Amino acid sequence: MVYVAKRKGESKDTLFRKFTKIFIEEHIIDEVRSKLFYKKPSMVKKEREKERLQKKYSKGRAYRIFIK
Repeated sequence: MVYVAKRKGESKDTLFRKFTKIFIEEHIIDEVRSKLFYKKPSMVKKEREKERLQKKYSKGRAYRIFIK
């Protein structure tokens, strides 16, 4: 749960910016979107494998570009 306490002299805009910043940092939006629809366990497994491979190959690619 995200709580933002109002301090003396803070405007509503400042409070809203703080709230949205914390909301994004805690990945609440991503979590809600992921739970919006049911995914089969096999689909979850495939997505994890895809992310793992992307991370693996993106690191190597960045390293090769840096060396050249």
